[in-house]
Amino acid sequence: MATRARLSQRRCQPCSPPPLPSPSLPVPPSFVSAAPLTGMAAKRGTKTSMKNMEKELLCPVCQEMYTQPLVLPCAHNVCQTCAREVLGQQGYIGHGGDPSSEPTSPASTPSTRSPRLSRRTLPKPDRLDRLLKSGFGTYPGRKRGALHPQTIIFPCPACQGDVELGERGLSGLFRNLTLERVVERYRQSVSVGGSIRCQLCKPPPLEATKGCTECRATFCNECFKLFHPWGTQKAQHEPTLPTLSFRPKGLMCPDHKEEVTHYCKTCQRLVCQLCRVRRTHSGHKITPVLSAYQALKDKLTKSLAYILGNQDTVQTQICELEETIRHTEVSGQQAKEEVSQLVRGLGAVLEEKRASLLQAIEECQQERLSRLGAQIHEHQSLLDGSGLVGYAQEVLKETDQPCFVQAAKQLHNRIARATEALQTFRPAASSSFRHCQLDVGREMKLLTELNFLRVPEAPVIDTQRTFAYDQIFLCWRLPPHSPPAWHYTVEFRRTDVPAQPGPARWQRREEVRGTSALLENPDTGSVYVLRVRGCNKAGYGEYSEDVHLHTPPAPDTTQTAGTTAVLKTPQWRRCRPSPSSPSAWARSCWALEQVPTQG
Repeated sequence: MATRARLSQRRCQPCSPPPLPSPSLPVPPSFVSAAPLTGMAAKRGTKTSMKNMEKELLCPVCQEMYTQPLVLPCAHNVCQTCAREVLGQQGYIGHGGDPSSEPTSPASTPSTRSPRLSRRTLPKPDRLDRLLKSGFGTYPGRKRGALHPQTIIFPCPACQGDVELGERGLSGLFRNLTLERVVERYRQSVSVGGSIRCQLCKPPPLEATKGCTECRATFCNECFKLFHPWGTQKAQHEPTLPTLSFRPKGLMCPDHKEEVTHYCKTCQRLVCQLCRVRRTHSGHKITPVLSAYQALKDKLTKSLAYILGNQDTVQTQICELEETIRHTEVSGQQAKEEVSQLVRGLGAVLEEKRASLLQAIEECQQERLSRLGAQIHEHQSLLDGSGLVGYAQEVLKETDQPCFVQAAKQLHNRIARATEALQTFRPAASSSFRHCQLDVGREMKLLTELNFLRVPEAPVIDTQRTFAYDQIFLCWRLPPHSPPAWHYTVEFRRTDVPAQPGPARWQRREEVRGTSALLENPDTGSVYVLRVRGCNKAGYGEYSEDVHLHTPPAPDTTQTAGTTAVLKTPQWRRCRPSPSSPSAWARSCWALEQVPTQG
């Protein structure tokens, strides 16, 4: 009786659950942590991490939080509703673009599936044989007897590429349940007083304590007991945490409505038992989802640990980029002032030209600043608590193996690219504006063609005048119409020595005047590769094409019976460019003459 009295006081409505509230909640200005944390530092860290992660959770179409995100074949995500709208704008009505057409199991909610689907057992071997022989019949959505099914093309808003969805459209896509869980945790973390209310209470509703996936509603304790009476089928419903977004318990194959149990490495796609034996995956490398889960989680964990363990390096590189930006601004300003002074000295005739030159410098400066700023933004995402790292940390909390494999594949590629960028760090742009220098000695007569001084073009090595003896004589020339070079840099190295780890090590001769150089004391019987580049006030130009020289062996004399074979000093005729095939090395560049002598 006491329980009945309490239920009557609760004023519960004995009706069907109301529609689910819209999950598009605005992000409030303040922050409440979803999990209890000890210490103000931990709270501040979680707050920063979750706020920085917001940009990872925005749909590229609507720029709002993801709602039932679908995974495109290009590994990008898009809201289910946004995907339908995009397909509708493309003219695909009834192929996944119609809002009335729900995607199949992986992208739909449990209420759209048969109640018996979750209890379906694996097919027997004889059924698999029949399915193999029959070709699995027709796919859902294809008209029976259709000869030319339509392939749906989806313009991905993230990569700007056209993605083929196949004839089934959105029905063949998996729903990114891991991303949904991360979005839900984010919403709960940033909401102020945003506790979920019971949907069955009369106003004012109490705070919800349970959720039901089958009923698609949230309940307080008393309402849950009322609407799930003991001894009925509803009593078998498994309660979940209260949520505003109900989703399937696991990923289901869009073709066969079976639970995914394997991962095809060749197709990079989760598959079920039926997909595993299909001709489509014949000869493919298929592994259990547990193995794929563990391998991908280990890789992602190691990559993330490397980034988190090198936060000081990231911060140092960011400081270096900021310093480069400051130098770029100073150098750009200095270059603009110098150009302005030179152009103003030419008089009124050069005023129009001066404006165009300043505009060119400004565009170059802004382009460099943009690239450097983008590089800083990219490195900031690697800091602990930032968007990409925070998102990766949240994905690592995923325990559903298929969902984790699906969500972590593309994330691991981004983490790997970020790791590679961290290891091979180099500023995206130079702060030097030496290419904006002007040489007005000759251009005074050609005001209409006045432009920035360009670096010298790549020299051309003269193979007819390049020889080797006990020294290497290298000769080159600049191409016609090339800007002049003040001096040259000659680089050479041996190619017949064991390769050393890291980049090839070149020997260098700096500030070579003229168009020839003499390299002394080369190793005999060795192969050298040589290249040249010019330099002027604008900077260094491109290297010439590599040429190879094969130095002759040391002179030798061999005694034979009655005859002495004297190997005369080899005479070089010319060198040759880099050979296109190993067989070209068989062609010798030097000649030997055998002269018989008296014993």
